[in-house]
Amino acid sequence: MEANNHNYAAAATALLQKLIAAPSFSKEEEATASILFDYLMENGVSPNRHLNNVWATNKHFNPTKPTILLNSHHDTVKPNAGYTLDPYNPIIADGKLYGLGSNDAGASLVSLLHVFLHYYAQENVAYNIVFAGTAEEEISGKNGIESLVPVLPAIDCAIIGEPTVMQLAVAERGLMVLDVVVTGVAGHAARGEGQNAIYNALPVIDVFKNYVFPKVSDLLGPVGQTITVIETTNKAHNVVPPDCKLVVDVRVNECYTFDQILAELTMQINNAAVTVTPRSTRLKSSAIALDHPLVKAGIAIGSKPYGSPTTSDKALVSFPALKMGPGESARSHSADEFVFVAEIEDGIKKYIELLDQVLLKK
Repeated sequence: MEANNHNYAAAATALLQKLIAAPSFSKEEEATASILFDYLMENGVSPNRHLNNVWATNKHFNPTKPTILLNSHHDTVKPNAGYTLDPYNPIIADGKLYGLGSNDAGASLVSLLHVFLHYYAQENVAYNIVFAGTAEEEISGKNGIESLVPVLPAIDCAIIGEPTVMQLAVAERGLMVLDVVVTGVAGHAARGEGQNAIYNALPVIDVFKNYVFPKVSDLLGPVGQTITVIETTNKAHNVVPPDCKLVVDVRVNECYTFDQILAELTMQINNAAVTVTPRSTRLKSSAIALDHPLVKAGIAIGSKPYGSPTTSDKALVSFPALKMGPGESARSHSADEFVFVAEIEDGIKKYIELLDQVLLKK
């Protein structure tokens, strides 16, 4: 097994270097989708492609069995201005593999792909296994996992590969962005006319600043709400603004639905001159039970459950999902992004240790 893990890691690292060298910004993942498709073909798998999503089932797929999805994404953000290295030159130095997408989430992607290959031809496993390398995760795009799930066989649970240092992200904050409009009445500033919408917005701002939702998650803490943009349509210095627009970033724990959040905030604001509109309710909070077989198996190999403040494709699926992968979240989207080569080998090893308990149970 140890020799296999080492061989898998060497192959996974080489594949990741190939992926890094092919730019794959969200909605522009054609090249990396082709690399993944061809790689599965070369390893004796008959893959499928839906848009820029690549997926495959284990050789002895049995529709009477439950199914586990092994998923990570192959799109990246654009490199930030702080890069000192070529983001598309996958060099290895001092045990680090550098390159855009190496940590987020290339290491998880290639590790899960080789874990899938490890189990691909095994018979008498307790679950079917589906591998999916998906697109548009970085922008939560609708042509990523959200479009793929209806195409896949029915999924019972999943491992979503993201950099968690191979710890168990069992819960994840949801994200809801609110557009808030506070109305007033336009008037001439010199004559003190009108009703200043900015002043009308002050008690609304106070609600978002100071209101505390009573339900606090053990894993994710309290609901967080932050005003990130304030503007008026009026740009003249001598006109009292008739409207004030706020953008609010709301991070929701698993104790509340988006509808409950909206209802509570509307009640706290209690002003007919204020409208609160969510831009999207797709990125919901999520949690997988601590007694789920995947979580119990992760705990058994020494990984620890925690609540993740960041969102992922876990937010866009309806089945229980465990977020787990090699690398560190803090490196994601950073200049000169890297992953340790040893983290890839350790990730493959721990994924297999975890899944052996679930797939090979007697």
